[in-house]
Amino acid sequence: LGGGGGGKDDVAQGGGTDTTKVEAALTAVVDAITRR
Repeated sequence: LGGGGGGKDDVAQGGGTDTTKVEAALTAVVDAITRR
């Protein structure tokens, strides 16, 4: 999303301003959870 993030592994946060990348980011989250 073009931004930064931080926090511990179990409560990390990310951010950014490039909303064109939101769909790809959410897809990556679903893929990561599915592989787990």
